[in-house]
Amino acid sequence: MQEAAIPRGLEDVVVTSSSIAFIDGRQGRLIYRGYDIRDLARRSSFEETAYLLWYGRLPRPSELQELSRRLASLRTLPPQVLRVLESLSPGASPMEALRTGVSALSSFEPEELKQPRNTIGGALRLTAVLPTLITAYHRIRQGEPPVTPREDLNHASNLLYMLTGRLPPLTDAHVLDVALILHADHELNASTFAARVTASTLSDLYSAVTSAVGTLKGPLHGGANERVMDLLEEVGSPDRAESVVVGKLHRHEKIMGFGHRVYKVEDPRATILREYARALCKERGDLTPVEILGKVEEVVHREKGLYPNVDLYSGTCYRALGVPKDLFTPLFAASRVAGWTAHVLEEYSDNRLIRPTAKYTGPTDLTYLPPEER
Repeated sequence: MQEAAIPRGLEDVVVTSSSIAFIDGRQGRLIYRGYDIRDLARRSSFEETAYLLWYGRLPRPSELQELSRRLASLRTLPPQVLRVLESLSPGASPMEALRTGVSALSSFEPEELKQPRNTIGGALRLTAVLPTLITAYHRIRQGEPPVTPREDLNHASNLLYMLTGRLPPLTDAHVLDVALILHADHELNASTFAARVTASTLSDLYSAVTSAVGTLKGPLHGGANERVMDLLEEVGSPDRAESVVVGKLHRHEKIMGFGHRVYKVEDPRATILREYARALCKERGDLTPVEILGKVEEVVHREKGLYPNVDLYSGTCYRALGVPKDLFTPLFAASRVAGWTAHVLEEYSDNRLIRPTAKYTGPTDLTYLPPEER
């Protein structure tokens, strides 16, 4: 009897059950706790979406107000963590700083925030403070003092304020809010799986999120939107898209921002962000980025039959908002932490140590020889 092939990368292998998010890859739908991402992007806010992921339902107005107040009150970093960020090498990437910052933060947090039986406070704290970690390190590396968070601003507005030191226009804050909603969860992606594996050992919430940040750092996961910006810069103008993309495909180079392990049609998040990217670029008087990406879309679909994923247009939105390219992935983390912590809470609620097995392909009967006989 022939052995079944082992799915590479665990493709299509069901490893757990979850009520947090559902992806219908054939219909191009993403569902959070029963709600279509299109409706949430159009009508919700990041704070409300985070509540939905954590509690499994939409909040009443008073509950949303209280959650927003609590998040706003938890944004400040301990001075010791700021000193850790200041001590990093000037060449450290923002994702390295974020990974180190989350780990360092854990040692200054109350034990009740970290332990498996009382983690909702930790979920709130990590979601509130990740933007502060990201923007503080960015300011430090520029030789500028970190901007103190403001409790009177919503999550997206405060993030942009801490990044630039200026109150953002309402339209900019709204676009970032939508992007945060769209990135908040995506079922059992690599970083979420890493967080759940760590949580399954009954390690603490901060360790689980540190694992997730390290996983998100990879260019095949969170780093893909930075690579899309590299492509935009290489192409330069719409009339060069054909030659550059075809040349890359002939050299078997991967074009980031296209295709997805789960979606067989266009990623619904890409559909939403395409319109916001166009609106932002039009407002700023330069449609070149979206025109280039439109041409790239045509070529990739014609040559490979692939559809855009969320990374194709998220970076264009971030760049239009004035976010440096190497902060794109940290912003992804600032959103996805809501989903990571929701999954960790779910893992703790019905835990079993995640310990898969491997098919061994090496020898089993070698004889040990002393060094002088080898």
